[in-house]
Amino acid sequence: MKETYFEMIMGVERLHRLFFSVIKAELDRQSVKDLSDIQCFIIYNIGRSRMTVGEISNRGYYMGSNVTYNLKKMVENGYVVQEQSQHDKRSSHIKLSKKGLEIFNRFDTIFSKHALNLKHNNISENDLQNMRKTTQKLEAFWRFTASHGINF
Repeated sequence: MKETYFEMIMGVERLHRLFFSVIKAELDRQSVKDLSDIQCFIIYNIGRSRMTVGEISNRGYYMGSNVTYNLKKMVENGYVVQEQSQHDKRSSHIKLSKKGLEIFNRFDTIFSKHALNLKHNNISENDLQNMRKTTQKLEAFWRFTASHGINF
């Protein structure tokens, strides 16, 4: 069980890195030079929503990147719009600009095509649901273990 557990952890990390490589390759194919793979993923997580920086940070894992720095660069490059909160000047909200929505829509189409093509690689909806359930259980186990400082 220990070996399988460790192999699962390593596999998830490899999948995460490979997913970002897929995003980067697609950005290169589209000749998008002012956006990183991490920034593209942040754009996809924002989608059509209006969010705070904290909500964006909590919604996804961006491989140790600084979300605030990436948002600043995306504002400078015209992918996102940052609006000061009317009620709290220390807080701001982020939404996609027209340019950001174009990237979101392109990658939404790409991910839809990926989902349709999974069956050709013998990956079923059931396989994905089982994997999601397992990773959610692992996440809950690790959160509990980390927050309670339990030493098994």
